[in-house]
Amino acid sequence: MTYEDVKNLKPSDFKRLCGVTKETFAAMREVVREHKRQTRRGRKSNLSVENQLLLTLSFWREYRTLFHLGRDWGLHESNVSRLVRRIEDVLIGSGKFSLPGKKQLLEADAIKYTIVDVTEREVERPKKNSVGFIRARKSGTL
Repeated sequence: MTYEDVKNLKPSDFKRLCGVTKETFAAMREVVREHKRQTRRGRKSNLSVENQLLLTLSFWREYRTLFHLGRDWGLHESNVSRLVRRIEDVLIGSGKFSLPGKKQLLEADAIKYTIVDVTEREVERPKKNSVGFIRARKSGTL
C-alpha cells in the first residue's frame, strides 16, 4: 500500500488508516521535504517522502514489527528502523508536531485521550554464570 493507493481515500478513511488528517499529513510532508532540501546528504531512498511518512505513521499506528513493515515495503528491517528514526527526528526537530507538556495536561479541564507507549520492553533473562547455581539446587545440595 503506497501513498498513491491511499491519497484518494475519504478524509475519514484516511484518518482511520494513518491516524492523522490529510492536512496534518501534508504539513508533515512539507517539513520532511524542506529538511531533505536543506541536508541533501547520503544515498537517495527508494521510497518517496510520502511513502516514508506513510511507513512511519503505520509503524506508530499499528505497532507492527520492523520485519513485517520491511516485508510489505520491500526493505530490510534495519533500513526501516533507520527510516522511522530519521523521520521521527525530523518531525520532532521541527517543533510543529509535539504533544503538550505535563503541566499543560494537568492544568487542562478535561483530558480527551491518553496515549500509552508499550512497545519493546526489555526481558530479564538468567545470567550465563547462573547454570552452576541451578545445578546445585537440582542435586539437593546448596
